[in-house]
Amino acid sequence: MLKTIKETVSYVKSKVDLQPEIGIILGTGLGGMVNEIDIDTVLEYEDIPNFPVSTVESHHGKLIFGRLNGKKIVAMQGRFHYYEGYGPQEVTFPVRVMKYLGISHLFVSNASGGVNPDFEIGDLMILDDHINLIPNPLIGPHDPAFGDRFPDMSETYDQALIEKGLEIGQKYNLPVRKGCYVAVTGPTLETPKEYEYFRIIGGDTVGMSTVPEIIVAHQMGITCFAISIITDLGVPGKIVKVTLEDVTSVAAKAEPQMTLIMKELISGI
Repeated sequence: MLKTIKETVSYVKSKVDLQPEIGIILGTGLGGMVNEIDIDTVLEYEDIPNFPVSTVESHHGKLIFGRLNGKKIVAMQGRFHYYEGYGPQEVTFPVRVMKYLGISHLFVSNASGGVNPDFEIGDLMILDDHINLIPNPLIGPHDPAFGDRFPDMSETYDQALIEKGLEIGQKYNLPVRKGCYVAVTGPTLETPKEYEYFRIIGGDTVGMSTVPEIIVAHQMGITCFAISIITDLGVPGKIVKVTLEDVTSVAAKAEPQMTLIMKELISGI
């Protein structure tokens, strides 16, 4: 895999002058954050050697290089999911590429369904832990160049960034929580009993992304921060039928608040 990564990195460097310090992955309905970026170069996923291609309609499929609050960044406008038919190594391939491009921090966003009864639609949840129910992206042959074979996950999400994110939320009176994200394969949304199960095992919200990328980033020594927009509720008495349009609509409304937190965190790095 290392040879393939270096081939992709070589291509990207031939097209981009900027060396990013920070990587950003924008989730479902959250691609609008690119409007805040002073863009230098945009690469289409389909033009990048060895890169997967987004197949979900709300994921644009662009790798964007530029500056955000003075920091050099690379942003994925659209990510890849296990449910699209990609293997865990393919889903996380861009994270390894970003590491070899030079990033030291990774910021990840997503839309998810809240199972904590204290949550409301439109709330923001900063991840302080996760439960992974997607096949682990580290399964398979190990390359020591990527980090430990058995990376310790006791402090996966950076505590300083979590605390700072909560402070920013309080400063601007935003509905910011922190909690545990349960990662599932999808693409079906959950049954009432599945929601109940995820709450019983310790989850606050459930989604179909983020954790594979975080696992790989953490293995490679990248500092991680992740935030989720609660777009629907899997709480008894509040469960209703949900469409992708519903999810993207709620995500788009809450996006400015998420963007504010991310921008202030990034400016402080």
